[in-house]
Amino acid sequence: MDMFLLPDYRVRQREYLLDISRALTAQLDPGEVLRLILSAATSMLSAEVGIIALREGEKFHIRAVIGIQPDDIPLFDPLLEDLPLQSAAEFDVRQFYGQMRRVARDVDLNLRQVVALPMIVADTMLGILFIFRAYAGSPTENDHRLLQSFADQAAIAVHNARMYEAANHERKRLAALLDHSADGVMILDARLRVERWNRALSRMTGWPAEQTPGLHHDVVIRWKRRDMGPNLSEAVRDGWPGTPDDTADGAPDGDSGTPRTLYVEGELERLDGTSLSVGITYAPLFKSDGDLITIIANVRDITHFREAEQLKSTFISVISHELKTPVALIKGYADTLNRDDAHWDAATIRNGLSVIEEEADRLTELIENLLAASKLQAEGMRLALTDIHLPTIVQQAIERLPTRTDRHTITTEFPPDCPVITGDETRLRQVIDNLLSNAVKYSPGGGDILVRGRYDANSVTISVSDQGPGLPPDQLERVFERFYRVEGALTKTTQGTGLGLYLAHAVITAHGGRIWAVNNLGGGATFSFTLPRR
Repeated sequence: MDMFLLPDYRVRQREYLLDISRALTAQLDPGEVLRLILSAATSMLSAEVGIIALREGEKFHIRAVIGIQPDDIPLFDPLLEDLPLQSAAEFDVRQFYGQMRRVARDVDLNLRQVVALPMIVADTMLGILFIFRAYAGSPTENDHRLLQSFADQAAIAVHNARMYEAANHERKRLAALLDHSADGVMILDARLRVERWNRALSRMTGWPAEQTPGLHHDVVIRWKRRDMGPNLSEAVRDGWPGTPDDTADGAPDGDSGTPRTLYVEGELERLDGTSLSVGITYAPLFKSDGDLITIIANVRDITHFREAEQLKSTFISVISHELKTPVALIKGYADTLNRDDAHWDAATIRNGLSVIEEEADRLTELIENLLAASKLQAEGMRLALTDIHLPTIVQQAIERLPTRTDRHTITTEFPPDCPVITGDETRLRQVIDNLLSNAVKYSPGGGDILVRGRYDANSVTISVSDQGPGLPPDQLERVFERFYRVEGALTKTTQGTGLGLYLAHAVITAHGGRIWAVNNLGGGATFSFTLPRR
């Protein structure tokens, strides 16, 4: 019965506040909520104009209006100057009266009173609520209480909107980091089922991201071979990750409460059956009561790391082997020639010195190749370009070949008008020296070595053919890799570092050319390279 005795404006006030509360809980656009608040406030106070100005940084900006034409909104900006930024205690509505009258004249509105209240949440000034009326007089206590209720609602709306915006921004930022991470990222629930799967992990495993949610970890992460650590399911079965109170492996004394991570490394089976070398780090997250919430897995492609380790092992093996032989020969012949109890004839001395010289040249070549390969990795290939005549360089290379070519016959076939091209003479001489040396080494039975040249309007091509055993078809391209040597009985008895063809490939590529190898129909192999004429 008491409700019917309430004045009409009290009923309307409750209705407005109820509508505003519903709008807030319905998560409407904050702008719409602010306009609803202004509509209610102006209606309840019989006002003509309403403004909500929000603090953004060190200034206030008008973000909601009622009763004002859009073109007239900037005219109210002077009211926002010198507003207090820190405390509502500094706020004095009387400072607005003079400015309000000038603005009213400018916009041709009959405004004679302004009611203004700060919008505050947790002692933070979020904005100001202005209500302008056409009649003069002091606002009543009821006016202030009513307006304060609307200001409080507006402050809640702004605060919630900003919190939601900040949370949404952070969510999008984390999603972007996750999706664009170079490493694979997988988020699992406490039952080890996939909740999130990023693009990088799709590329690694072949599993489309949209197909993985809900799948068990062991369905999408299948090991062809594990080299380190247990499978996740095995680790969980054995007690991992424990509780938040467990001390992390390797943590300093007293550093407790850090959940242990799990690292697994090996060959991962992709969806198409191929494999990929990966290392996976699993990190658990717990609730405050100690229950496991989720597991975040970071998956890293370690193929290049393993290749680098293999390359390092190969380097040490090859270099130690290649250094041992010439050093042993140099040491042996020097000791022999230096014996006090022996008297060597001139021929024996010359032969021993020739061997020492030849092995020293081999060491020099090895060192130069190592330095060149190291410099190539660090700086790339740099060329000193001049005009060169390839037949002349080939002839000079043949004359420099060591005496072990006695069982080989080297012939050349070049057109008489072979053109001059632009290139780095020193680098190209190294390429030809290497191809001729390989032809000799890999045809130990002797035979013919043919160096052929040809040209057209755009390029010049050089080919070196031997009569050795040739190359396995699946290794014709790999012979140009660093430290790679063809597998076979002949390779085991033939000295070499696997750097010569690698450097040759780098030189020819730097010239804008191409180098390749093929097997001959009658036996042996042919190495060819093409260089542009300009």
